[in-house]
Amino acid sequence: MSSPHLQTYNERARKHTNKAASALLRVMEEKQSNLSVSVDVTKSKDFFDIIEAVGPHVCLIKTHIDILEDFDATVIDRLRELSEKHKFLIFEDRKFADIGSTVALQYSKGIYKIADWAHITNAHAVPGPSIITGLASVGIPKERGLILLAEMSSKGALTTGSYTEDAVRMARARRDFVIGFIAQHRMEGIGASDTDNIAEEDFLVLAPGVGLDATGDTMGQQYRTPEQVVFESGCDVIIVGRGIYGKGENVDTREVLKQAQRYQAAGWEAYKKRVQCI
Repeated sequence: MSSPHLQTYNERARKHTNKAASALLRVMEEKQSNLSVSVDVTKSKDFFDIIEAVGPHVCLIKTHIDILEDFDATVIDRLRELSEKHKFLIFEDRKFADIGSTVALQYSKGIYKIADWAHITNAHAVPGPSIITGLASVGIPKERGLILLAEMSSKGALTTGSYTEDAVRMARARRDFVIGFIAQHRMEGIGASDTDNIAEEDFLVLAPGVGLDATGDTMGQQYRTPEQVVFESGCDVIIVGRGIYGKGENVDTREVLKQAQRYQAAGWEAYKKRVQCI
């Protein structure tokens, strides 16, 4: 049997046991897009202008909902409407990093109530397996999925070596809820024991730090092309932010649309090249 990442998104969707992961893979196949746009802006008008422009071309919208300066409950209502209208999933990039009881409250309560609307969220592995237990107690009944941070794209990141191995082991123990990783390459075999059935695993790999023009920024971000990320490194979803909308102020929606189409095409070409290698 070929490695899951060499199968089509549709083949993987049919086999995946987590509903959020299966739904994402189906959307990717139907829309011919492995593009996630990270909408990191502070004004709701810019937020929705960007989402309206890129919506038809993405599989996933990644949010940092707590940076919106004019947030209120109507933001979530409209975000959900756009998710249904344009058929994308929502990934709240919360990066939970506390004990199980605390993250369960952060995930379900407060002003954001993330579990009610985000199909996917993520967490650091630093607190250990209890963080998955806490989030799963909220997320599994709502058919959500969790991404663990295994590797980051910033220069000097400490998410390497034994940290990455431990993150994968934690995910392997909770495949009912953990659907993948934020990482720079495939996690297959990392931290596996002789008793682990690696052939049955299908973790999605979402890769930040993707750019077609820049190689980095002044704050330590490092960029790779969709070809490098999807074809060479075997990742599934490319995450792009400023490469599509710049600083995110006074958004030119025509330019945003143009760049979204450009990244969608590049990511999909890299994916087709990968699956044709079977």
